[in-house]
Amino acid sequence: MISKISEGVEITVETYYQSGYSNPTNNEFMFAYRITIDNHNAFGIQLLRRHWFIFDSNGEQREVDGDGVIGEQPTLKQGEHFTYVSGCNLRTEMGKMHGYYTMENLNSKQQFKVNIPAFDLIVPTKLN
Repeated sequence: MISKISEGVEITVETYYQSGYSNPTNNEFMFAYRITIDNHNAFGIQLLRRHWFIFDSNGEQREVDGDGVIGEQPTLKQGEHFTYVSGCNLRTEMGKMHGYYTMENLNSKQQFKVNIPAFDLIVPTKLN
């Protein structure tokens, strides 16, 4: 588990290899990640957008950008948290992701970026 606080928002990430959805023979490796967002600010926030940088160990890189997460743009009052699960496919057994969320301060309506810490995506057999 990886955790980081940026702009008063704590992002915690847990990853899981999805062997049932993977096909190593065809270089298809599926991973799931659970992210918890904790608002430590004295004001409410809303997650507007996400931006991911995805790296495969074969040197392939891609970016994913879009509104919200899992079809939602959650709001969090002071002290609240939001958890969601999503996934990422790789062409190799190892990779990495990081990125940022664009948030809005619900009091001032100002937007700000919250960094998502880098986390590894590794097939468990590669750790032996």
